[in-house]
Amino acid sequence: MPYYKKTVRFQSQRARSGSRFKKVHKTIGKTLLIACAGIAVLGIFLFAVLATWISRSLPNPNTLLERNIPQSTKIYDRTGTYLLFEIHGDEKRTLVKIQDIPDMVKYATIAVEDKKFFEHRGVYWKGVLRAIFVNIFQGGYRQGASTLTQQLVKNALLSRERTASRKMKELLLALQIERVYRKDQILQLYFNEIPYGSTIYGIESAAQTYFATSSRNLLLDEAALLAAIPQAPDTYSPYGTGSRGDNRPRLVARQHKILDLMVEQGYVTKERADEAKKIDTLKKIKPKNFGDIRAPHFVMHVRSLLTEKYGQHAVEEGGLKVTTTLDWDKQQAAETAVTKGVEARGKQYHFTNAALISLDPKNGHIVAMVGSKDFLDAEHDGQVNVTLRPRQPGSSFKPIVYAAGFMRGYLPETQLWDVQTVFRTDVKDFEPHNYDGKERGPVSIRQALQGSLNIPAVKMLYLVGVGRVLDFAESLGYTTLNERSRFGLALVLGGGEVKPIEHAAAFAAFANEGLLYPTAAILKVEDSTGKILEEWTLPTPTRVMEPQIARIVSSVLSDNEARASIFGAKNSLTLPDRPVAAKTGTTNDYHDAWTAGYTPNLAAVVWVGNNNNQEMKRGADGSIVAAPIWQAYMREATKKLAKKNFIPPDPLTETKPVLLGQIFAQTILVNRSNGKRATSSTPPELIEARTFYQPHSILQFIDKDDPAGPAPTNPAQDPQYENWEHAIQTWVEKNSWHTTDTAAIPTESDPSEPLQTTSTQGVSSTTMN
Repeated sequence: MPYYKKTVRFQSQRARSGSRFKKVHKTIGKTLLIACAGIAVLGIFLFAVLATWISRSLPNPNTLLERNIPQSTKIYDRTGTYLLFEIHGDEKRTLVKIQDIPDMVKYATIAVEDKKFFEHRGVYWKGVLRAIFVNIFQGGYRQGASTLTQQLVKNALLSRERTASRKMKELLLALQIERVYRKDQILQLYFNEIPYGSTIYGIESAAQTYFATSSRNLLLDEAALLAAIPQAPDTYSPYGTGSRGDNRPRLVARQHKILDLMVEQGYVTKERADEAKKIDTLKKIKPKNFGDIRAPHFVMHVRSLLTEKYGQHAVEEGGLKVTTTLDWDKQQAAETAVTKGVEARGKQYHFTNAALISLDPKNGHIVAMVGSKDFLDAEHDGQVNVTLRPRQPGSSFKPIVYAAGFMRGYLPETQLWDVQTVFRTDVKDFEPHNYDGKERGPVSIRQALQGSLNIPAVKMLYLVGVGRVLDFAESLGYTTLNERSRFGLALVLGGGEVKPIEHAAAFAAFANEGLLYPTAAILKVEDSTGKILEEWTLPTPTRVMEPQIARIVSSVLSDNEARASIFGAKNSLTLPDRPVAAKTGTTNDYHDAWTAGYTPNLAAVVWVGNNNNQEMKRGADGSIVAAPIWQAYMREATKKLAKKNFIPPDPLTETKPVLLGQIFAQTILVNRSNGKRATSSTPPELIEARTFYQPHSILQFIDKDDPAGPAPTNPAQDPQYENWEHAIQTWVEKNSWHTTDTAAIPTESDPSEPLQTTSTQGVSSTTMN
């Protein structure tokens, strides 16, 4: 067949195939289009049916301004006898007309809460669909899309529960309100209804409470700050009293974000916004008048916990009765100890504040909490609850590191060299110093911990490993050490911030023989009808360490004789009628001073410093400024508690000399005529005891990854070995430490079997077979 005919035939077939393909494609497209349209119609129909059904139970939007009579929430101590605080349902509210609200106030709120406010009709459907998509594909309720109108509905007409039916009611009511009210009326209702924290409702009340002025006089920076609050009034409280500590930096960050949004949406110029950012608006905040309140920091902590769980509306108007874990007698003892402690030494050592947190180790109950010396002292940020804020713990963190070391097999008898040492790190060399600048040569871990010596502590952290210590700290409940890349060998000296409340929980685990209970502040919550909404029951504790480890820690920390050489026998880390375990801490430049300690049935942590982080006077050690407060509290708080002794550790079963502290000095019986080990056949008149000293670091005798295993065949492979050895030899030479007794220990016997050798407390003795 000619070529051109083949080509024509092929093209004809291809054309027919293409035509059939287009017809099939067109048919499929029509089918899909019809299906989608059907689904859309069905969806609209179902939505209409659902909306009609839900509409039957909708509240009347015309009752927006009609409010139920609120009932106050009462917070009590653990006995239900002492009323700590009454959160009045009597709302602070002053109605204001929309024309009296400055444009900047309106625009600040609209910019951050609902930039499409003047365009939608109550519901911003694009945002709703986006939120539905996010919540479906990411699981749970992660994103909302509430307009100002919906927020008005949520606060004025509906509960705050997060359910699909409530959301549907919110949408329908928002649509109805937009049909009934004009935009300016909705804005007026919103600004008179929305909560701004505590019992403060409405923009006028917020302006009067926070800035002591009318809303009509608010400035741009003040308007932006107030607009930042309604999204989460407890979190963004200008008083910094949220359950997670002081959130005021987050409030300022949100204020600045709002100013940027106002620029972006054309409400203000960038220049005006930048000028507003330069103003420290928080300094304008007026002190809060709390009226009659007991244990204020604790009460505010409880209030925040309640708000997180039940919502602000229920807490302030629901008539709840809350029984807490607070022991009123211990709380009074804590407040007295803190006040007297600051007054007695604050002026001398340049500090204005102290905080105390006390827990019951047997259940995790907060029995006393003093967040600052004076809650109403605005000049020194007295409303800040330091027990919930991260602070550097200084040497009070050392027991955590040593406990991790005991878990690895080290013992209080294990000896470390307290000599000036340079530690190699990936970043730069690290050379810690003891607080007094002295070196003490070989010391036991017991002496190092109770004497709060820094160099041996850093060596212990290296031997255990930073990662293992952080794992242990995490198991103890510390939540501030998650960014592990930040921490190195300085961690043992307090290089990582901890919250006093979590520090107290860790020490309570030592007191409770290694069992950790979740920290609790609330025993029972009842609604206005007496129905119990929640009630605390003793949870199953977490075993964070074996009892033997906790007993070893308690044995060391309660050994007053071991710390007497540093702190003196009569120090503030003892109680007159019972044993107590305690550890102090002081940070560099004296920003923070600590004392943490416990008896078997009570734990307490004291922090001393300044809320603005200003350093104290040199010499403001934890033992000087924090320990007296701690001792005064513990002395009073334990008066009605049963006297209990710490259970001593089990007898040692370890046989490795280096772990028993018997390696640096060994006494051997030798034949003085030839220097060989004496035997049963050595003439008695030739036998003499000689002590041989081995000035080597512990790395000479152990593998840090297997402390109980065999000695390393090549200890020099450890990256710290060379520096540790050099530091020891330098110290030995400088101090002439047994320079005549450092000969090698004899290995040859004279002339038969050597004598049996036994060792105790780092010095060996010998006996005949």
